[in-house]
Amino acid sequence: MSTKNMFDEQEAMTMALDISGNHVMCFDIRENRVYDIHGKSLFGNNVGIEVCYTYVHPDDCDKFRNLIKRLSDGTDMEAECHYRWNFNYTGKGEPDWHSYHLVAIAEYEDDKPVSIIATITDETEPKRKEREVEQLSERYRSIFENSIIGMSFYTPEGRLVDANRIMRRICNFDSDTGDEFFSKLNLFEISPFNEVLDRDHPEDYWACSLSIIPERNMHVYLEISVHPIYDENGQLIYISVTANDVTEERNMYLKVMENDARMKKMNEAIKNYEAELRYMLEASKMQTWRISLERETLEFYNGLNTVARSFNLTQVQKIFVNQEEDFVKALSNPSEALKKPLIYIGQMHPMVTQSSTEKQWVQINCIPEYDKNGHLLGAFGVWRNISDLMRKQDLLRSETQRAKESGQLKSLFLANMSHEIRTPINAIVGFSEVLSSLTSSEEKKEVIQIIKNNCDMLLRLIDDILTASSLETGEVSIKPVEVDFAKTFNELFETLRPRVQEIGVDFLKDNPYPTLTIKVDASRLTQVITNFLTNAVKYTHQGHIKLGYHLETRAMGGKQHEGLYLYCEDTGDGIPLENQPKIFERFYKVNDYIQGTGLGLAICKAFADACHGDIGLMSEGIGKGCTFWMWIPL
Repeated sequence: MSTKNMFDEQEAMTMALDISGNHVMCFDIRENRVYDIHGKSLFGNNVGIEVCYTYVHPDDCDKFRNLIKRLSDGTDMEAECHYRWNFNYTGKGEPDWHSYHLVAIAEYEDDKPVSIIATITDETEPKRKEREVEQLSERYRSIFENSIIGMSFYTPEGRLVDANRIMRRICNFDSDTGDEFFSKLNLFEISPFNEVLDRDHPEDYWACSLSIIPERNMHVYLEISVHPIYDENGQLIYISVTANDVTEERNMYLKVMENDARMKKMNEAIKNYEAELRYMLEASKMQTWRISLERETLEFYNGLNTVARSFNLTQVQKIFVNQEEDFVKALSNPSEALKKPLIYIGQMHPMVTQSSTEKQWVQINCIPEYDKNGHLLGAFGVWRNISDLMRKQDLLRSETQRAKESGQLKSLFLANMSHEIRTPINAIVGFSEVLSSLTSSEEKKEVIQIIKNNCDMLLRLIDDILTASSLETGEVSIKPVEVDFAKTFNELFETLRPRVQEIGVDFLKDNPYPTLTIKVDASRLTQVITNFLTNAVKYTHQGHIKLGYHLETRAMGGKQHEGLYLYCEDTGDGIPLENQPKIFERFYKVNDYIQGTGLGLAICKAFADACHGDIGLMSEGIGKGCTFWMWIPL
């Protein structure tokens, strides 16, 4: 029974060794020999230990010898090592190295090691596969690291596993090995993934958007894609995230768009410029022209490029009316005539434009054109029809003559004015002589008032005459200063109150502001208001006269401007509709029997024009009263 058990145990061990594929060898220390116990023979049975050493790789031999020595001298009871063994026993050709793992124990007799039993595992194939896996892994790692787009992998729970070089650069990682911020951040908590990814069943996702992560100083435009990775059983093992930084491409695209918009705007500007130039040339009756000596042609253009008429240089002289002028004669030799800039004014036949059959006065400006070598190519310039200008010059001469006649009328006016001046002077002189003979204080007061009124009348006449003289010489000057116009208006109103003496006429004031600080020529405005009131007093015998003003905004020059609006409203005789257009002309009077020079309103209009303002009147006709107004910008 004992023998059978031993046999069974040995057979079981043999089967186990066969299954494991291990070799078992024995190193006999006493005989210094090596022989196989189990498995494939490595070099043949029963050989010397030194022969055994020759099969070990030179780089591993010292390690192998040291293991045998330590077990042989009792230093160690057991030991192991990895080494390479040459299976090319013949010694011819290249060695056939196999990788082995040796585990050895020492057997003792009488407390001395007598043999070494070694179990040897051939690791050549696993090592080869391990190297292949490492190489493949390194290859994929290299592809992963050197990808042209950012790549990263996350666990199914959303935790960062790895990120390649581009992704680390995009996200500003702490180092090449990782990043504390992103390591703690869950993928499903990052915008926009927190809104678009399902934690339990993530799906493919793609987007292009601005990515901002202040903690990592990220402010970039990214093309982002998310792809879940499943194993063969459909189990989610990774979530792949790729990112492509398109900030530069976007900026380039924006620059291209900006350049396209700029080019479009420039092209539109060129078209507008050409249209405006064409309109300007047509409106001013001008055309551009060019002479080419090579082609021997003279071409007139509409705008910049459209040829309107073309002439041969031999026909050019025939265009002009006066063939005896020096310029026309010189055209027989264009190469000499066009060497210097010139200006010609004369008449030509209506050959360039067909709009008229009359001879046309023209002004021609000519500039020579040279090539880079200084050779004369021809000339170019502007041709302008000045027939209207010449007619206007004739009209100007006739107007000059009419002005002379107007001067004669002015002399007649001054003669008539002497009567206007003599009237108040006679009153002043006469009543002054009477004044000394009066004894009653009431009579004296009445005479003094008459003298004062005539003095005021005389001063107004003289002031109007002087102002009219300054208008004639163009010396109207406006000197604005900062004033409280509300206060000035109140003071002026009280000064003018004594002039409204007609019984039954109320003198009203419209001052809407307690204070109003503006910059105006207060003396000029005082003169305007005084003239308005003087006219109103002459023609108003019942009702009221009202002086007023307010701030008013009006359009001027395409913009809104705040201004001052003054008015004088009365319930007097009114102005006939047919006389209203002439009311602001100098020397014009609606009623010749009413005292006055006819200059007051003309002076007011001159002031309004000098201020770039406006002036006018409102009256529905006779008996309907009248309102004179003026608006000036502040």
